Amino acid sequence: MLASHADRERAVDVLRAGYAEGRMEREEFERRVARACAARTVGELAVLVADLPQGPVPQPAPVVAVPGTFRPARQRTSGTAVAAGVCGLLCLPTFGLTGIPAVVLGHAARADIRRSGAAGDGLALTGLVLGWLSTAGWAFVLVLLALLSAAVG
Repeated sequence: MLASHADRERAVDVLRAGYAEGRMEREEFERRVARACAARTVGELAVLVADLPQGPVPQPAPVVAVPGTFRPARQRTSGTAVAAGVCGLLCLPTFGLTGIPAVVLGHAARADIRRSGAAGDGLALTGLVLGWLSTAGWAFVLVLLALLSAAVG
């Protein structure tokens, strides 16, 4: 593999540290630095620093492509969970009309996910929470209206 400027600088740093620790004479240090600057491959740099404590220049690991048959299978997302999440998110723009469907679909989706192992539990939970909040909000408004009508009438 061809050496980059960073590889050469790393090798020179290792040589400097070795020289500073007294592991080589000045002439040897200068000769190795000149060879490091002229090196074309990472292997040449590794030879220059192999006998020093910081060791050879690290080699990058080869990239190996994994065949598709060995990749983990993607889980399918539960359609009921998607519907619950959408209904839950639509609670605000529809003034809570989709709250009850979000709760029903959310519970059905979570049961389906537990049974089949499909993905989408977060969507189902989002639909449940937003649906229950919407339903509770409407129940609070209705109780308030009932109390106000009783107090006025």
